[in-house]
Amino acid sequence: MQTLTVGLGERSYPIYIGSGLLGQADLLRAHIPRKRVAIVSNTTVAPLYLEKLQYTLQSMGVDSVSIILPDGEAYKTADTLNLIYDGLLTNRCERSTPLIALGGGVVGDMTGYAAATYLRGVPFIQIPTTLLAQVDSSVGGKTGINHPLGKNMIGAFYQPQLVLADTDTLNTLPDNELAAGLAEVIKYGLIRDLPFLEWLELNIEKLLARDTAALQYAIARSCQNKAEVVAADERESGERALLNLGHTFGHAIESGMGYGSWLHGEAVAAGTVMAADLSQRLGWISAQDVARIRRLFESAGLPVVSPDLGTDKYLDLMGLDKKVEGGKIRFVLLKEIGRGVVFGDVPAALLRQTLEACVHA
Repeated sequence: MQTLTVGLGERSYPIYIGSGLLGQADLLRAHIPRKRVAIVSNTTVAPLYLEKLQYTLQSMGVDSVSIILPDGEAYKTADTLNLIYDGLLTNRCERSTPLIALGGGVVGDMTGYAAATYLRGVPFIQIPTTLLAQVDSSVGGKTGINHPLGKNMIGAFYQPQLVLADTDTLNTLPDNELAAGLAEVIKYGLIRDLPFLEWLELNIEKLLARDTAALQYAIARSCQNKAEVVAADERESGERALLNLGHTFGHAIESGMGYGSWLHGEAVAAGTVMAADLSQRLGWISAQDVARIRRLFESAGLPVVSPDLGTDKYLDLMGLDKKVEGGKIRFVLLKEIGRGVVFGDVPAALLRQTLEACVHA
């Protein structure tokens, strides 16, 4: 097992990464003040891992309330959020009752937002079961729900007490979900960790083959990168925005296609290719660099061509992005491979060229 720390002073918390962690009561004991927790999961993950977690909690003398949500990005809504509140209120959960998120990014984001708002804040534990959640969404305290007009537009910064990433849960992850998680792994290499990117280029086949050592290394390296960024800029006033490479375009794809049509990681991959294309048009990286980025995503089994929503539709959707400031869309782009920047002065003509070029193979 590897242990990392997200350094936020008194609110610092550990990230545990390894095999068999769902059965290790000692990792949870210090973070459960009373003998009761509420577990939020979904209809896919609960049949696989809920009983195991309950057994571990029972070995500590802890009872649990289970709240099972429908599975999928399409359900990351206010209506589904209310199912969590309904379960907490019906079972008279108190301010000292921790919420445990057992699932992927959608479960983690929604449980975190429920924890931030139920009784004005209750403790919250992340147990991510997908690669994407283990390397990205479970770390850093971004929580929220989607709105029909935009992804993740309603939420709160609310940090967990701990993150427990049991790599055994990846054994049941569908291949397309594993690939989707790799999009966020590749992101860290592109924005700030060139040696990691080079490692990924050499080891992508091992990751797709679910090599245990390779996966644990990639998860730990990704979490280390994210932990460093979050510790430096918790509320995304500066460096943390770099973690959104490909997301401005990607969120437009998700919203425009309908939530759930594209997996988040798939949209981020196509969106990152668009960001690379735009970076090239600004004269920052070369055509060879863009081709290198496309190759890596393709080798991970991810899309590199975006859906043709129409240029005006893309612009409309990106105008609702959280990074819009002073009416300007702020993009995360690449000054070079391994160094991301946030840039808000993209010439409209270049942006249109990218949007038109990247929807064709």
